[in-house]
Formats: sequence, structure tokens, C-alpha cells
Amino acid sequence: MAGYGIEDVPHTALSDEEQTQLAGHDEQQAALMAESLIAVDEWDNVLGPISKVEAHRGPGQFHRAFSLLVFDSQQRLLLQKRSEDKVTFPGVWANTCCSHPLHEENELEMNDALGVKRAAVRKMEQELGVDPKHLNMDDMVFMTKMRYAARMNETWIERELDHILVMKADLEVDPNPNEVADTRWVTYDELETMLLTEPSPGEVVAPWFRCIAARVMTEAWWKAGGEVTASEALVDNIIHDMGDVSHMLPNAVGADLLTSIKEVKPLVEWRIESSLKASQHDRLGRAMMHLIEGGGKRMRATLPWLVAKAVGDTHSGLLDIGAAIETVHNFTLVHDDIMDDDEIRRGRNAVHIEYGMPTAINAGDAMLAIAFERLVQAENLEAEDVAPLVNRIAWMVRRVSEGQQMDIEFEERLDVDEADYLQMIEGKTAVMFLTCAEIGARISGADEEVIALMAQWGLAVGLCFQLMDDLIDVLSDSDTLGKPAGSDVAQGKRTLMIIHALAQPDQPAKERLLAALGQGDNVEATTLETALKALDELGSIGYARSRAEAFHQEAHACLDRLPETPALRALRELTDFQLARLH
Repeated sequence: MAGYGIEDVPHTALSDEEQTQLAGHDEQQAALMAESLIAVDEWDNVLGPISKVEAHRGPGQFHRAFSLLVFDSQQRLLLQKRSEDKVTFPGVWANTCCSHPLHEENELEMNDALGVKRAAVRKMEQELGVDPKHLNMDDMVFMTKMRYAARMNETWIERELDHILVMKADLEVDPNPNEVADTRWVTYDELETMLLTEPSPGEVVAPWFRCIAARVMTEAWWKAGGEVTASEALVDNIIHDMGDVSHMLPNAVGADLLTSIKEVKPLVEWRIESSLKASQHDRLGRAMMHLIEGGGKRMRATLPWLVAKAVGDTHSGLLDIGAAIETVHNFTLVHDDIMDDDEIRRGRNAVHIEYGMPTAINAGDAMLAIAFERLVQAENLEAEDVAPLVNRIAWMVRRVSEGQQMDIEFEERLDVDEADYLQMIEGKTAVMFLTCAEIGARISGADEEVIALMAQWGLAVGLCFQLMDDLIDVLSDSDTLGKPAGSDVAQGKRTLMIIHALAQPDQPAKERLLAALGQGDNVEATTLETALKALDELGSIGYARSRAEAFHQEAHACLDRLPETPALRALRELTDFQLARLH
């Protein structure tokens, strides 16, 4: 079979932007990127149709796929080498046939995996020229499912819920060169050699097939050789969670920070929302969701995953951990706004303004409890790992509370020095970054040296983050901040800039600062504006910036000690994130 055109299958009209993205690719393969795939969630529930290009571009989206493994009567497995014309993962060796069922009735059918089996028959003809008459779907056995992500470069990614099929057949193939560059029958030992040998050019194995061969397909599969009765005895009802396996592809290029966050942000937010909305009391549930619905970058929520991806292995338990930490973070924000008498957060009313003080306090308390519920229910964790994890998060919450208490007391003290301030922000802000990074590394399977290194990185990033946040409060406008600019000065907060300024000799600039410091809502706008300019005149803004840059350099020095992986790019950009906001 020479192939089929996009008009022969369910498809979606591509946008001008998508067509531009595909310009320069093989015309036939580019056209097929309009195929309508089946978007699914992490548990293979159908969400609706999605174009092939949308499913694979940028952050991508989970979609249903199949991987067919055909064994012959000599217990050999048929492999194919993907054509260099392919848009995604060209020129790599993979299993017999791997593609996608389409969003249409026949290929959506789940009974006896008929949908994916029909898709396999369609693609075996289109890719390998196998006449459907020679493929009996009764000979295909649905074995298991696998969930994984694998990034090829900045643009293209695979995020699949893969249905794995086996069958026994002595096939003659006539590959479509636009789809398949080569084929090869391999024995168990020959495949082992392919997987364990450093790949030479043209011998790279696709990441998803590495996962199947090394982590799903047992030796018993080979002994069964695709024979129906023997294979059916090995069927499981598991979705094997492979996490992100981009590192399995030599020369893979990682995505930028925002794309990396977008890959998993919806998955974390689903976990947060499903926990908070489970409240039996509607008003309490809405109060807990108030800040979550206000948006947020979700850096803390995604950080355990991002760190684990950079230094080891990932799995969905990291998303549960991230959801728990983000819930803790939002609990602290609810209470912080009460303690600081802040009325605006993320451009909307603070929870205590929207729902009243008692409900806000109660919502914060409930969020803390819910965070620990999510934590102990995290997927893929060994039982012995749960207690140390709970203990570490509890330590983080205590340190945050200690930092917040120091912050409260500093407003009444005149003798706060730089060491006091750094101790305060380490607890109030930096310890969350430290904990996210440390836990991410530990759950990934990294060794103790790397775990300690990532904790050091997280601490440096967190200290830099808070110093820059203080600077942004002074240097940005109210619309950008989502709250009044200079509110820290008006509230009398002892930021590093204020500590530095108060240590300067008496002078007119210092007097202008003191005229606004701690005046709260009573300060006039012109007085506050003059006070902010005085901070610059006193050299306090420059000093705080220099200290932030020192922590920024320390964080990069930690990353420089790690082996280079595709995911390191996102961590480097996260390290630069706050500094970039002022440039």
C-alpha cells in the first residue's frame, strides 16, 4: 500500500500557525498531522478529539496510542525503523507498528480493545503494506497499557496512553518508504544488545520502545511469542507509569521553563481541585478554591517533577506531592493576607475579604489538612517512603510558620539586621523551594550527593526569589503586581532594602523614607512614591539587587555540577525567572 491521504481519515483543519510550524516537513507527513486523535486523561478516559499536531506540539497532551509487537514462529520480534520523513522521532528503531487510533466510532470501541486493534490493522497496511486479509484481530492480544512522555526537541513531544498488543504471525512486509525506512526481525538476545549498546548513528531506539522492552515486556512475553492462549495468561489491568523518558533519546533537546510547566500544570491542578472540591460544605469548598481559581504560576507545584526529570526518574506521585505543597503554599497565603491585612491577592479579593475572616481562617486550616491527605495518597510511593516524606513536609510547614512569626515581630523591631532577615525569608519563602527540590531529587532515585546539591540549589533560588520579590514590590506598578506598589514599605516590613536604608547615616532621603514607613493606609500616594525613590538614593535597592544576584550565581553553580540532561534547561530558566522580570 502506498499510503492514504488525510481525506481518507477523520481529521481537523489546521490553523495558519500550525501550518507554518509544519512548513519544511515532508508534505505527506505534514498533512497527516491533521488526523483527529483521541485525547485522554491519565487514566485513559476519553476527553474528545484533538489534532495530531496539537497532541504533539509544545506541551502536548495525553492521547491514546497503540504499540503492536509481532512475533514470528522463530520467536523473533519484527522491528521497524521510522522514516526520516516523519515529523516526530524520525529515523529511530521502534516496535513493529506504533501509531494512534482515530476519533471515530470504530476506533473508539473499547470492548476487547477492538478500537486499537482496528487501528493497528489500518496502520499495518499503510506503513508496512500488510494486506488486512492476512491480519486476524482474533490473533491480537491486548496485554497492558503504558503512560509516558518523551520530548524530541523544543517543538515536538510524545505524551501517550499506549495500548500494547502482541500477535504471532509470519508476515511478509512491503514497507511504505514515506513511513518506514527499514525493518528487522530480532531475537531476544539481539534486542538486548540493541538496548545495552551505545547507539551508533542510525541505531537509536525510540524511548517508548525502550520502556516496553526494558520495563513492561518480560521474558515470559518472549516465551509466549504472541501465541493467544499463552499471551492472555500474562495480561494485566495496569497502566504502567513511565513518567518522562526524554533522557532515553540521545541528543533530545529540552523545552523552555513555561512549556515544561504547562506539560504538567493541568495534571497538578486537577489533583488540587479534586481534593479541595471534595469538601462536604459548599461555602468552605469555594473559599478554599478562591486563590487557586485566581491563577498562579504553580512553580512550587511543578518543581518536584521538574527537578526529578533533570536528575533521575519521574512518576505521577511527584504530581501528588507537588499538589500537596501547592495547597500548603496557598494555605499560607490565606493566613498571610489576614495577618498582613492585605485585601488583594492575584488581582482579586483576598479570601477574608470575599468570605469573611472566620471562614478564611477555617479554609486555611482545612487546606493544610487536605494537603497531608493528598500526600499520603500519592501514587507509586513505597510504604516506607511515606512517613519520611510526611515528616519533611511537616518540617517545612513549621519552618514557614517560624519565618512568618519572625516577619510579624520584625514590624515592631528597629534592631533587625541582615542575618535576621535572611533567617526569616529562609523560613517564610526559601524553605519551600528547598523542600520541593530535595524531595524531587530523592523521589527520582538520585544519590545523597545530588539530593543535597538540589536542596542547596532550592535554598539559593528561594532566597533570590524573595529578595527579587521585595524589589519587584518597590520597582513595579500596581497593575503589574495585582496589589498596591510599595505596600511593603507602607506596612513597615523589614525587607533587606529597609534594613540597609535604616543603617545609613541620617540624611534627607532617610527622612523621606521614614515619613512613609509603617504608615499603612494612612500614607499619601506622593509620600509613598517619594519614599520609594529615597530607597534608591540610599543605595538600598542596588544593595538588595547585588545580594539577590549572589544567590542567583550560587544556584547556577549548583546546576553546573550536574550531568547535562534535556530537563536542565527548565531549571536554569527557573533560576533566572525573577531576575528576568526586572530586565
